[in-house]
Amino acid sequence: MSSPLSTKTKLAASGESANHFARRLKELRQERGWSLEALERSSGVSRSMLSQIERAKANPTLAVTFRIARAFGMSIGELVETPGATSAINVIRADDHAYHFRSDKNCVIRTLSPLNLEKDVEFYEVQLNEGGALRSAAHYEGTREFLTVQKGRIRVESGSDSEELNPSDSVSYRADVPHAILNIGRGAAVVFLVDIYR
Repeated sequence: MSSPLSTKTKLAASGESANHFARRLKELRQERGWSLEALERSSGVSRSMLSQIERAKANPTLAVTFRIARAFGMSIGELVETPGATSAINVIRADDHAYHFRSDKNCVIRTLSPLNLEKDVEFYEVQLNEGGALRSAAHYEGTREFLTVQKGRIRVESGSDSEELNPSDSVSYRADVPHAILNIGRGAAVVFLVDIYR
């Protein structure tokens, strides 16, 4: 499984988060006295796209957000943060589709980690329909996955090894080799998955 921080991942969902990012971008640009054209030259992001983002009419991909952050000399986390925010609690709502980075008839993956953090740990909820499987190529060397079954029967494969798991069972395994999570029971299965990169 690839990281949710792919270029196809939408950083901001419609609604409050998109409006926050729109305000933040406009404030930063105006603080520096930059026109949209100046930010276009610095970031490589088109003026029309920047204008749409500032009006909360478009949600930037991670790649676009990275270019904008780099133009301001910031990390992505610094760009999307709320200045002066008093709460250190980050909430990810179950219905926030910005965190649903895969959804098809067999598998739904929702990241439970904030998208704006640079991190070496990622936390997911994975739902597999009956017969569904999540197969992944090898991750970076040293990567491990930790999985707990909330619902259903699961088989985990890591290289040439495999184990079957029932609800509340947990397992850890190498993820720097080809690996897979398969629903081998009846009905849907739900697991919680942690990737740790070294």
